[in-house]
Amino acid sequence: MRAGKASAMDEQQAVIRIDDLTFTYPGAEEPALRNVSLSIDKGDFVAIIGGNGSAKSTLCKTMNGLIPHFYTGDYAGEVTIAGLRTDEHSVSELSRHVGYVYQDFENQLVRPTVLDDASFAPLNYGMRNYKERGMQALAMVGLDASPREFIWQLSGGQKHLLALAGAVSLGPDILIVDEPIAQLDPCHAREIYELLRRFNEQHGMTIIVIEHHTEFIADYCEHVVLMAGGRLVWKKPVHEALNQVGELLCHDVFPPQVTQAAHRMHGSHGRLPVTLEEAEQYFGPVNGSVPAAADVLAVPELIRRDQPVVTTEAASFSYKTVERGKKPVLREVSLSFYPGEQVALVGNNGAGKSSLLRLITGVTKPESGSVHVKGIDTRRTSPESLADLVTYIYQNPEDMFIEDSIRKDVEFFLKARKVVGYQEKVDRILSSFNLTGLQERDGRLLSGGQQRRASLAIGVAMDPSIILLDEPTASLDIATRKDIVSMLAEVRRHVDTVIIATHDMQLVAEWASRIIVMHEGQVIHDGTRESVFGDPYLLAQAGLTAPQIVELSRRMGMQPLCYTVEEFAARCRAGREEEVARNGAGAQAIG
Repeated sequence: MRAGKASAMDEQQAVIRIDDLTFTYPGAEEPALRNVSLSIDKGDFVAIIGGNGSAKSTLCKTMNGLIPHFYTGDYAGEVTIAGLRTDEHSVSELSRHVGYVYQDFENQLVRPTVLDDASFAPLNYGMRNYKERGMQALAMVGLDASPREFIWQLSGGQKHLLALAGAVSLGPDILIVDEPIAQLDPCHAREIYELLRRFNEQHGMTIIVIEHHTEFIADYCEHVVLMAGGRLVWKKPVHEALNQVGELLCHDVFPPQVTQAAHRMHGSHGRLPVTLEEAEQYFGPVNGSVPAAADVLAVPELIRRDQPVVTTEAASFSYKTVERGKKPVLREVSLSFYPGEQVALVGNNGAGKSSLLRLITGVTKPESGSVHVKGIDTRRTSPESLADLVTYIYQNPEDMFIEDSIRKDVEFFLKARKVVGYQEKVDRILSSFNLTGLQERDGRLLSGGQQRRASLAIGVAMDPSIILLDEPTASLDIATRKDIVSMLAEVRRHVDTVIIATHDMQLVAEWASRIIVMHEGQVIHDGTRESVFGDPYLLAQAGLTAPQIVELSRRMGMQPLCYTVEEFAARCRAGREEEVARNGAGAQAIG
C-alpha cells in the first residue's frame, strides 16, 4: 500500500493503524521516520523489509510505545494499537496487547530459571495465576527444558524459545519479532517460523517480523512492507512483493534465489516463482548436466597434505554444569587442517563448532586427546604464546574493540610488539578492508557490516597462519553479507588457513573448499560441498538445509549441483540450447 491515509474500511479491520508518522531521534538532523501511514489487519502475518538504516526497527518500536515514551524525540502523527493511541497510553498498558522479541533476545532473559522468566511479565502485572500463565507460555512454544532449569544452561535455540514464551505470556493480540532466525541454525529457524505460524493460525495473533531471509517470507508471510530511508515504499501481498525483483535489489533486499534465477532467465515477464515448489513447476525438466563455460572453476592451489597447520587427536571437552556434573560438548574429535584450505564447520546449535575453535586457540584445553598448532601442543603453552599463530574473530565483533578508534584497534598488537614500520602496515590493512575513511571512528559505533570488516582487519594485523571466525555473517542483511564474503577473499591473502563456524549455508556453498559436519560433539562427515549438499539424509541428521538454489538443482537432477543463482541460470540455458540443437538435428535427420 502506498503511503497515504488509511481508508475507512482499513480502520474498521486494522489492529495497527499508523497515520502520517514522523519521528526524529534527539540530536539527529534528519527524521528516522518520514510521513509513514500504514494499516495492518488483525490476524495478518507481515514481514517488514529494507536495507540497513531503513528504520525497520524504529517503525516497530512505535507499535509498542517505546517510541515516544522511552525513545523521546520529535514525534508527530498518530499510532493506534488495538484501539489505543500509543502516545496516550503507557508501555505497560500497551504490552498487554503487543509482545516483542528483540534481535538480541538474550537481553530479555532476566530471571534465573526457565519458569521464573516465562512468568515474569504476569507477575509484574500482579496476576495471581502468574505461574500457570508461565507454564502455558512454555507449552505454547514447546520448550524442551525443565521449568527449574537455569537459563544459562540453555542452548541458543532454547533461549530464543524462552524469550518467545515471555513475549506471549500475557496473551498479546500482536507479536513483533526482530530478525527471528538471525542466530539460529537452519533446522531451528524453520521451527521458529512454524511456531509463529501456529500462533497466527491457532491463537489469532497478528505476527510482524523484521526479516531479510526472503525464502522464509515467501513460505510464511501474507504481506510485505518495504521501508527505505525512513519512508514506507509500499505494502503488497507476498507474491506480488517478492516479484518486484529490480526494485527490491535497488533497496539491498534480495528476493528468494529461485525468484532471482527466473528473473535472470526471463526478466519480469509473467509470474515468477517464490518458493521451491513453484520453481520446480516453473523450470520444468532441464538438461542441467551440461555446464556452461562460466561454470568452469579455476583449478584450486595444491594443498600440501604432509604438513598440517592444526591437528586434533581424539580431543574431548566438557563443560561443568550448575549441578557439578559434566556436559560433553566435544567427543574424540580427530582432524587435520592444511595450508590453503577454506574450511567451514557446520552443524546445529550445540554441535560443538565454537568449542572446537576455542580448543584451537588454546583458550580451553582438551580433557583428553591433544591439539597441536604448528606442532605446538596447546596443553603445554599459553593462549598468549599462540596469538601470533592463531587469531579468533568473535561472533560479536564488538568484543574485538578495545580502543576508541578503528586505527588504534588495528595497530594495538603491532605497537605492543614494537613491529618496525607498523604505521605503514596499518595503512595497507585499512585500505584492503575499505576502512580508511572510517579509521578514526569508534568501532562500537559502526554498523554491523562495518564492525565485521573492522574485526577482520584487526584479526589479520599480526599475520597469523590461521584465522578462526565464529558466525562471520550472523545478524547481517544479505547485501552486507555479500560484502563480508568478498572480504573473506581478502583475508585469504593474509593467512594460510581460514576456518569458520557458521549456520549460513549460502556462505558455505559459495566459499568453502572443505566442509566438516558436526553433530552432538562429533564429526559425522568431512568432505566437499557436493558430498554434503548432495546427501539429504546427512543434512537432516545434522539439522541443516541446503541453500534454495542448491536444493532446486538437486530436485531437478542436475549433476553436479549448482551453488549460485548465476550458475543455475547458465546451466539451464546451456541445457535448453543443447536440447533445441538436438531436436533440430533430429528433425533434419527425419527430413
